[in-house]
Amino acid sequence: MTYYLYHIPGKKVGVTRDLEKRVIKQQGYDYHEFEVLLESEDVDFISNMEIAYQIKHGYRVDEIPYNELKFNNTEMNINITEQTTTFPCPVNKLKGRLMDNIGMAWDTDHGNCIITNESIKWIMKNVVTSKYNNERCYVYNKAFARWFDNNSVYPSNGTLTGGLAPTGMKEHACSEPEFAKRKCNKGECLNPTHFDLIRTWANERGLYDGGDPKTQALKLVEEVGETCRAILKEDAHEMIDGIGDCVVVLTNLAELIGTPIEECIDQAYNEIKNRKGKMVNGTYKKD
Repeated sequence: MTYYLYHIPGKKVGVTRDLEKRVIKQQGYDYHEFEVLLESEDVDFISNMEIAYQIKHGYRVDEIPYNELKFNNTEMNINITEQTTTFPCPVNKLKGRLMDNIGMAWDTDHGNCIITNESIKWIMKNVVTSKYNNERCYVYNKAFARWFDNNSVYPSNGTLTGGLAPTGMKEHACSEPEFAKRKCNKGECLNPTHFDLIRTWANERGLYDGGDPKTQALKLVEEVGETCRAILKEDAHEMIDGIGDCVVVLTNLAELIGTPIEECIDQAYNEIKNRKGKMVNGTYKKD
């Protein structure tokens, strides 16, 4: 069996056994919109290379490697699009169907997803009934994939264990990166902020070693555009998601230019704190 490592520029690096079905039919891309980086019959090799290329291009790194996924979604015929994963049952029957499919995993544009007792809790909290068919329901892929960044897919002691987990932070994670040293006091780490967690996540994935402020700036424009679309659609969930994405990109952009985002915020606040003005047509106009 041949595995293909493919790259959709600006979007993702992924692995599939069927380019036609996965990339063209499911994700809607044409042949000229993606490239095949590697192909191999060795699933372990292709899985390791997927992670390497995700780091190289600065994309989200899948928490669950491809070779550890259990692709059995024929048992529950879910429908995966770029934005959502739709389940073939109403919400009141979904938990039982999910419990019957523990271990089932699938790939989305935003990362791999897997059904465990822990992820079922998130699904049931965030699932939405389809407005076209009351017998179907769905979750947003981007939000679900982000949950895996912040949480363990299996029961844990409550600490962060996903992509945002500050590896070793409780003991002394501040021994190397400069951003970590800023939070270090006499050899002991202070409680990490969300900014610290974002920087730890980005550093572990090589965003600062191989990153470029110009590409992060373009990424920010993309995220702002998505936020604006969500506002126009009055989609509260996507508004929140978009604002969070902008904060993540701004945090990384600040780090890449050598100034912590906390200092950027301080400077901006010091400039506006004494401003006077008035609201005009929904916009604050300074005097």
